Order: sequence, then structure tokens, then C-alpha cells
Amino acid sequence: MALTDGSPHQAPHSGPASANPAAEEDSARPPGSAGAAFMAGVRAYAALSKPRVIELLLITTIPVMFVAASGVPPLGTAVATLVFGTMSAASANAINCFLDRDIDQEMRRTRRRPVAMARVTPRGAMIYGLVLAIGSTAGFALLVNLLSAALSAFAILFYIFVYTMLLKRRTAQNVVWGGIAGCMPVLIGWSAITDRLDWAPFVLFLVVFFWTPPHTWALAMRYREDYAAAKVPMLPVVATERRVLLECVLYSWATVVTSLLLWPVAQTTLLYPAVALVLGALLLVQAHRLLARVRAGATGARLPTMGFFHLSNAYLALLFCAVTVDPLLAGLLG
Repeated sequence: MALTDGSPHQAPHSGPASANPAAEEDSARPPGSAGAAFMAGVRAYAALSKPRVIELLLITTIPVMFVAASGVPPLGTAVATLVFGTMSAASANAINCFLDRDIDQEMRRTRRRPVAMARVTPRGAMIYGLVLAIGSTAGFALLVNLLSAALSAFAILFYIFVYTMLLKRRTAQNVVWGGIAGCMPVLIGWSAITDRLDWAPFVLFLVVFFWTPPHTWALAMRYREDYAAAKVPMLPVVATERRVLLECVLYSWATVVTSLLLWPVAQTTLLYPAVALVLGALLLVQAHRLLARVRAGATGARLPTMGFFHLSNAYLALLFCAVTVDPLLAGLLG
């Protein structure tokens, strides 16, 4: 969910002179600029991986490993999970950029992505994504366990085939069901430590599942015109602001109620439910305020949806911080 600057993309050149732009750039490049060109390529492929999205996924992976281990997880397993989890997410993001390069050029929020700006070729993006997908799956299988490898591969395939290729351009429910891919790091983190699944990670899976739609729709309300121009039927494009914010309220309630289930399921200390209650109250107050404002007649810029977007980011990060700290506290107390 990285935000990028919304400057217009450059129009493609035409005619014989631009038949091989890379060759033209090489011939015009002064001596000694090879290193700069290499670093520019590295930055382009790093951007292709959508690092800010990966950060959000790691926020949910690391804490679950602490809960699964009832304390500090084994360092080697934790590092391997984070490395291969990062590769897995980067592969899905890169292939997503390849598949969505046409609509990325139409949207202010995405038109500066590497493939949309021709800083990475479509073929390069696809090869990069496939190599990372194979590498991450093999790494999980060899250095973590087969269950984590299978869950990682499922997340990649679901994000590409179900969300990007099937749902995104066809239904307003795209981020509801497509968000399942973003919930998978919770299960991967747990299975990496225990080599099995349990109820606790599924509770956190549902927290992320219910959290994703209102978080994404708040951003989509800000960029409604972009999605409309790209013909992506996000809920804010096809529904009224009142309907969108009502659903944001309902999903926020589902998020908060589900988050409290971890207390009895994982038998946490009182720290976790206390933090979950405070954070949940803040999230719900903001969601209800937005709904009240639209009911009072506020529209467009008068609806501070980006405030809710940033608050929801903080909510998830702080909630999973509590998930991390709680087993450490339990170990000290017990």
C-alpha cells in the first residue's frame, strides 16, 4: 500500500530513432556511469518488490513466531522465515506489476512503478518474480519445513491468479477475498515454528482479513478517480460514500471483536486484551466519526479518510507489537 508521487508518466517515443532506447542510453552514457546505472537498476527492482507492502506483511509474521514459540523463537528459523517470506511477497508483487502494468499507467498512485515507467521491462519483471517464487518456495522447503513452503506457494498463486487476474478488475469484493493472500504470513510464521497449524494463528488470520477491506477502501476513497479511470471496480467507485463507510464500520467492528478472541484462545496475559481494547476503541471511534460526517452531508475532501487509513496502519502494527510482547511477559511472570 505504498503511496507514490503522482507525476504524469512520460509518453513513449516513436519512430526508428527509438527502436532500441537502451542502446541509445548506453551510447550517450558518459564513462564511469556504469555504477550509477547499476544502482538505478537495483533501486528499480527493489521498488518492483513493493517494500512498504512487505514491511506490513513482516509486521504480522514476526509476532506470530513469538506466540508459537511461547517466547523468543529460534534465531535460525526466524531469520530463514523472514528472508524467504520477503522473497515470496516480492515475487507476488513483481508479477502483479507485470500483469497490472496497463492500469498502473492510468493511476496517479501507481504510474511511477518501475514497469509502468519502463525502468524495468515486462519480461524482466516476470523473470524476477518467477525466480523469487521458486527460490522462496525451495528455501522454505529446505531450511524451514514443507508446510511453510506450501503455504507460501499458495499465497503467491492466490495473489496472482485469484486476486490480480480474477477478482481485481471484475468485482467490488476484490480486496475482501483477495486480501486472503495478505493474511497468509500469519499462518506461515506459526507453521515455521511448530510445523502445524492451530486456532491461535487462525484468529490472527481473521484479524488481518477483516482489517484489510476498511484499510484499503479508505485509501481507495482518496484515489477514487484513479480507479475509475483504470476501470477497477473498487467499492468506492461503484458505491456511495455512505455505503462504503458503513461497511468500513462493520468490518472494523469485526476486526476488533475478532482480535479479542486471541485472549482466551492463546491464553494471553491481561496485557494483550487491554491493548486490543484501547486500540480497537480508537479505530471504532474514527470509523464511526467518518460515517457520522457523511450522514451529516460531508463529501469528498471533507471526509478525512486518509486519517483513518494511517490510523488503521498504526492499529495493526501496535496490536501485533502486543502479540509479540505478551508471551515475553508471560515468560517473566510464569
